[in-house]
Amino acid sequence: MKPVNRDHPLAVKIRKQITQALSDYNMIAHGDKVMICVSGGKDSSILTILLEEIRKRAEIKFTIAAVILDQKQPGFDVMNFKNWLESEGIEFHMIEKDTYSVVKEKVTTGVYCSLCSKMRRAILYDYAFEHKYSKMALGHHRTDLIETTMLNMFYTGNVSTMPAKLRSDDGRNIVIRPMMYVAESDLIQLATEWGFPVIPCNLCGSQEGMKRKKMKNLISELEKEIPNLSASFITALQNVKPSHLLDKNLYDFEKLP
Repeated sequence: MKPVNRDHPLAVKIRKQITQALSDYNMIAHGDKVMICVSGGKDSSILTILLEEIRKRAEIKFTIAAVILDQKQPGFDVMNFKNWLESEGIEFHMIEKDTYSVVKEKVTTGVYCSLCSKMRRAILYDYAFEHKYSKMALGHHRTDLIETTMLNMFYTGNVSTMPAKLRSDDGRNIVIRPMMYVAESDLIQLATEWGFPVIPCNLCGSQEGMKRKKMKNLISELEKEIPNLSASFITALQNVKPSHLLDKNLYDFEKLP
Protein backbone atom coordinates (compact mmCIF):
# COMPACT_ATOMS: atom_id res chain seq x y z
CA MET A 1 0.00 0.00 0.00
CA LYS A 2 1.23 3.48 -0.88
CA PRO A 3 2.39 5.50 2.17
CA VAL A 4 0.06 8.30 3.22
CA ASN A 5 1.08 11.86 2.46
CA ARG A 6 1.83 13.31 5.88
CA ASP A 7 2.62 16.66 4.25
CA HIS A 8 -0.84 17.03 2.72
CA PRO A 9 -2.13 20.53 3.63
CA LEU A 10 -5.06 19.08 5.56
CA ALA A 11 -2.78 16.67 7.43
CA VAL A 12 -0.52 19.59 8.35
CA LYS A 13 -3.54 21.58 9.58
CA ILE A 14 -4.78 18.73 11.77
CA ARG A 15 -1.27 17.99 13.03
CA LYS A 16 -0.92 21.60 14.17
CA GLN A 17 -4.30 21.44 15.94
CA ILE A 18 -3.21 18.26 17.73
CA THR A 19 0.09 19.88 18.71
CA GLN A 20 -1.82 22.88 20.09
CA ALA A 21 -4.05 20.66 22.22
CA LEU A 22 -1.04 18.70 23.49
CA SER A 23 0.56 21.98 24.54
CA ASP A 24 -2.55 23.65 25.97
CA TYR A 25 -3.31 20.75 28.29
CA ASN A 26 0.18 19.35 28.88
CA MET A 27 -0.97 15.99 27.56
CA ILE A 28 2.39 14.33 26.92
CA ALA A 29 5.57 14.59 28.97
CA HIS A 30 9.14 13.46 28.43
CA GLY A 31 9.43 9.69 28.80
CA ASP A 32 5.74 8.96 28.32
CA LYS A 33 4.66 5.63 26.88
CA VAL A 34 1.47 6.42 24.97
CA MET A 35 -1.11 3.80 24.05
CA ILE A 36 -3.37 4.94 21.21
CA CYS A 37 -6.71 3.15 21.43
CA VAL A 38 -7.54 2.43 17.81
CA SER A 39 -10.83 1.09 16.54
CA GLY A 40 -10.00 0.74 12.89
CA GLY A 41 -12.04 3.85 12.09
CA LYS A 42 -10.94 7.13 10.52
CA ASP A 43 -10.48 9.17 13.71
CA SER A 44 -8.10 7.03 15.74
CA SER A 45 -6.25 6.02 12.56
CA ILE A 46 -5.48 9.61 11.63
CA LEU A 47 -4.54 10.40 15.22
CA THR A 48 -2.06 7.52 15.19
CA ILE A 49 -0.29 8.62 12.02
CA LEU A 50 -0.11 12.28 12.99
CA LEU A 51 0.93 11.61 16.58
CA GLU A 52 3.79 9.52 15.21
CA GLU A 53 4.75 12.46 13.00
CA ILE A 54 4.61 14.77 16.01
CA ARG A 55 6.72 12.30 18.01
CA LYS A 56 9.45 12.37 15.38
CA ARG A 57 9.51 16.18 15.38
CA ALA A 58 9.15 16.74 19.13
CA GLU A 59 11.94 17.93 21.41
CA ILE A 60 10.73 15.63 24.18
CA LYS A 61 11.12 11.88 23.88
CA PHE A 62 8.09 9.59 24.10
CA THR A 63 6.87 6.39 22.46
CA ILE A 64 3.55 5.40 20.94
CA ALA A 65 1.82 2.12 20.12
CA ALA A 66 -1.57 1.40 18.58
CA VAL A 67 -3.75 -1.09 20.46
CA ILE A 68 -6.98 -2.51 19.05
CA LEU A 69 -9.61 -4.66 20.72
CA ASP A 70 -11.10 -7.51 18.69
CA GLN A 71 -14.54 -7.89 20.28
CA LYS A 72 -15.40 -10.80 17.97
CA GLN A 73 -18.02 -8.94 16.00
CA PRO A 74 -19.01 -10.68 12.75
CA GLY A 75 -16.91 -9.54 9.82
CA PHE A 76 -14.17 -7.99 11.96
CA ASP A 77 -11.00 -8.42 9.91
CA VAL A 78 -7.97 -6.62 11.24
CA MET A 79 -5.27 -7.82 8.85
CA ASN A 80 -5.39 -5.06 6.21
CA PHE A 81 -5.56 -2.43 8.93
CA LYS A 82 -2.70 -4.04 10.87
CA ASN A 83 -0.52 -4.31 7.75
CA TRP A 84 -1.20 -0.67 6.87
CA LEU A 85 -0.26 0.68 10.30
CA GLU A 86 2.88 -1.44 10.45
CA SER A 87 3.86 -0.27 6.96
CA GLU A 88 3.64 3.26 8.37
CA GLY A 89 6.10 2.34 11.11
CA ILE A 90 3.53 2.05 13.91
CA GLU A 91 3.91 -0.53 16.69
CA PHE A 92 0.66 -2.52 16.76
CA HIS A 93 -0.97 -4.81 19.33
CA MET A 94 -4.30 -6.62 19.36
CA ILE A 95 -6.39 -7.78 22.34
CA GLU A 96 -9.01 -10.49 21.76
CA LYS A 97 -12.09 -10.58 24.01
CA ASP A 98 -15.55 -11.79 23.02
CA THR A 99 -17.66 -8.92 24.32
CA TYR A 100 -19.92 -9.13 21.28
CA SER A 101 -21.72 -12.26 22.52
CA VAL A 102 -22.15 -10.73 25.97
CA VAL A 103 -23.64 -7.51 24.61
CA LYS A 104 -26.02 -9.38 22.29
CA GLU A 105 -27.17 -11.55 25.19
CA LYS A 106 -27.56 -8.77 27.76
CA VAL A 107 -29.12 -6.05 25.57
CA THR A 108 -32.42 -7.26 24.17
CA THR A 109 -33.97 -3.81 23.64
CA GLY A 110 -32.44 -0.44 22.91
CA VAL A 111 -28.93 0.29 21.67
CA TYR A 112 -25.77 -1.62 22.40
CA CYS A 113 -23.38 1.33 22.71
CA SER A 114 -23.48 1.87 26.47
CA LEU A 115 -22.63 -1.68 27.55
CA CYS A 116 -20.30 -2.26 24.61
CA SER A 117 -18.24 0.88 25.32
CA LYS A 118 -18.18 0.17 29.08
CA MET A 119 -16.72 -3.29 28.53
CA ARG A 120 -14.33 -2.06 25.87
CA ARG A 121 -13.07 0.73 28.15
CA ALA A 122 -12.48 -1.66 31.07
CA ILE A 123 -10.46 -4.06 28.93
CA LEU A 124 -8.32 -1.29 27.44
CA TYR A 125 -7.76 0.33 30.85
CA ASP A 126 -6.57 -3.00 32.27
CA TYR A 127 -4.25 -3.58 29.30
CA ALA A 128 -2.73 -0.10 29.56
CA PHE A 129 -2.07 -0.53 33.28
CA GLU A 130 -0.65 -4.04 32.95
CA HIS A 131 1.71 -2.96 30.14
CA LYS A 132 2.79 0.23 31.93
CA TYR A 133 1.47 2.80 29.46
CA SER A 134 1.58 6.23 31.12
CA LYS A 135 -1.07 7.76 28.83
CA MET A 136 -4.03 6.48 26.81
CA ALA A 137 -4.84 8.57 23.72
CA LEU A 138 -8.39 8.51 22.34
CA GLY A 139 -9.50 9.66 18.90
CA HIS A 140 -12.41 11.88 19.96
CA HIS A 141 -12.66 15.07 17.92
CA ARG A 142 -14.33 18.46 18.36
CA THR A 143 -17.76 17.26 17.24
CA ASP A 144 -17.63 14.38 19.74
CA LEU A 145 -17.04 16.87 22.57
CA ILE A 146 -19.93 19.06 21.46
CA GLU A 147 -22.31 16.11 21.06
CA THR A 148 -21.38 14.82 24.52
CA THR A 149 -22.00 18.21 26.11
CA MET A 150 -25.44 18.43 24.52
CA LEU A 151 -26.32 14.85 25.45
CA ASN A 152 -25.39 15.52 29.08
CA MET A 153 -27.40 18.73 29.19
CA PHE A 154 -30.50 17.39 27.43
CA TYR A 155 -30.66 13.85 28.84
CA THR A 156 -28.78 13.69 32.15
CA GLY A 157 -29.10 17.23 33.51
CA ASN A 158 -25.46 18.18 33.92
CA VAL A 159 -23.00 20.47 32.17
CA SER A 160 -19.99 18.33 31.28
CA THR A 161 -18.09 17.09 28.27
CA MET A 162 -15.26 14.75 27.28
CA PRO A 163 -12.29 16.23 29.16
CA ALA A 164 -9.04 16.95 27.36
CA LYS A 165 -7.12 15.09 30.06
CA LEU A 166 -8.53 12.80 32.72
CA ARG A 167 -7.35 10.47 35.45
CA SER A 168 -9.55 7.38 35.62
CA ASP A 169 -11.74 6.86 38.68
CA ASP A 170 -9.46 4.13 40.04
CA GLY A 171 -6.41 6.36 39.57
CA ARG A 172 -4.54 3.88 37.38
CA ASN A 173 -4.79 5.55 33.97
CA ILE A 174 -4.51 9.00 32.42
CA VAL A 175 -6.61 9.53 29.30
CA ILE A 176 -5.91 12.26 26.74
CA ARG A 177 -7.86 13.53 23.74
CA PRO A 178 -5.36 15.20 21.39
CA MET A 179 -7.92 15.86 18.61
CA MET A 180 -10.25 18.03 20.70
CA TYR A 181 -9.74 21.00 18.33
CA VAL A 182 -10.15 19.00 15.10
CA ALA A 183 -13.32 19.22 13.01
CA GLU A 184 -14.86 15.91 11.98
CA SER A 185 -15.37 17.22 8.45
CA ASP A 186 -11.59 17.63 8.09
CA LEU A 187 -11.03 14.06 9.31
CA ILE A 188 -13.55 12.73 6.80
CA GLN A 189 -11.85 14.60 3.98
CA LEU A 190 -8.35 13.51 4.98
CA ALA A 191 -9.46 9.88 5.32
CA THR A 192 -10.73 10.07 1.74
CA GLU A 193 -7.47 11.65 0.56
CA TRP A 194 -5.32 9.04 2.29
CA GLY A 195 -7.53 6.07 1.40
CA PHE A 196 -6.41 3.79 4.23
CA PRO A 197 -8.30 0.58 5.18
CA VAL A 198 -11.16 1.06 7.66
CA ILE A 199 -12.77 -1.59 9.83
CA PRO A 200 -16.54 -0.97 10.04
CA CYS A 201 -18.50 -1.42 13.26
CA ASN A 202 -21.30 -3.87 12.50
CA LEU A 203 -22.78 -3.71 15.99
CA CYS A 204 -23.76 -0.17 16.93
CA GLY A 205 -23.50 1.02 13.33
CA SER A 206 -26.47 -1.16 12.41
CA GLN A 207 -28.85 0.52 14.85
CA GLU A 208 -30.84 3.64 14.10
CA GLY A 209 -32.31 6.32 16.33
CA MET A 210 -29.39 6.73 18.70
CA LYS A 211 -29.34 9.90 20.78
CA ARG A 212 -25.85 10.84 19.60
CA LYS A 213 -27.00 10.72 16.00
CA LYS A 214 -29.80 13.13 16.89
CA MET A 215 -27.26 15.53 18.39
CA LYS A 216 -25.07 15.25 15.29
CA ASN A 217 -28.03 16.10 13.06
CA LEU A 218 -28.98 19.04 15.30
CA ILE A 219 -25.45 20.45 15.18
CA SER A 220 -25.38 20.04 11.40
CA GLU A 221 -28.63 21.97 11.03
CA LEU A 222 -27.49 24.77 13.34
CA GLU A 223 -24.18 25.13 11.51
CA LYS A 224 -26.07 26.00 8.33
CA GLU A 225 -27.08 29.26 10.00
CA ILE A 226 -24.12 29.60 12.41
CA PRO A 227 -20.95 28.61 10.48
CA ASN A 228 -18.62 29.13 13.46
CA LEU A 229 -20.83 27.27 15.92
CA SER A 230 -18.39 24.41 16.66
CA ALA A 231 -15.38 26.63 17.25
CA SER A 232 -17.47 28.93 19.43
CA PHE A 233 -18.81 25.96 21.42
CA ILE A 234 -15.31 24.73 22.27
CA THR A 235 -14.28 28.26 23.24
CA ALA A 236 -17.32 28.44 25.52
CA LEU A 237 -16.25 25.24 27.28
CA GLN A 238 -12.92 26.94 27.97
CA ASN A 239 -14.54 30.09 29.36
CA VAL A 240 -16.87 28.94 32.11
CA LYS A 241 -18.27 31.59 34.47
CA PRO A 242 -19.48 29.85 37.66
CA SER A 243 -21.26 32.97 38.92
CA HIS A 244 -23.39 32.96 35.77
CA LEU A 245 -24.60 29.40 36.28
CA LEU A 246 -26.81 27.90 38.98
CA ASP A 247 -24.47 25.46 40.72
CA LYS A 248 -24.22 26.40 44.41
CA ASN A 249 -21.21 24.10 44.79
CA LEU A 250 -19.23 26.19 42.33
CA TYR A 251 -20.27 29.64 43.49
CA ASP A 252 -21.32 30.83 46.95
CA PHE A 253 -24.55 32.67 46.20
CA GLU A 254 -25.44 32.87 49.90
CA LYS A 255 -22.61 35.33 50.53
CA LEU A 256 -24.21 37.84 48.21
CA PRO A 257 -26.37 40.36 50.13
